[in-house]
Amino acid sequence: QLQLAQSGGGSVQPGGSLRLSCEGSGFTLDASAVGWFRQVPGKDREEVSCISTHDGEIHHANFVKGRFIVSWDKAKNTVYLQMNSLEPEDTAVYYCAVDQGGRLCSPRPDYWGQGTQVTVST
Repeated sequence: QLQLAQSGGGSVQPGGSLRLSCEGSGFTLDASAVGWFRQVPGKDREEVSCISTHDGEIHHANFVKGRFIVSWDKAKNTVYLQMNSLEPEDTAVYYCAVDQGGRLCSPRPDYWGQGTQVTVST
């Protein structure tokens, strides 16, 4: 089956960093678009960062711009989200998703990762 496997979540103090990974299994992430989303209980899912593996276009939500970096490693078929200067407001479950048609920040991606918890607290 085609799957996205996520890893890298955890708990950190404010100002800390985490790197999330999203590895494709059973398919290539080439010529696609991968998005990172997050969701807090009781709130709508938020778009965080997106990257096109076709042309390299990147988009960040304003609330993470300058703090998060999205990248991908073709050889490892993996997209990363480097999260720096984390704040308590960043606490959420983070999901990656791939749109094989290459639509950046697609609201209806083809596949979702399982999600990983990120907790930022003192």
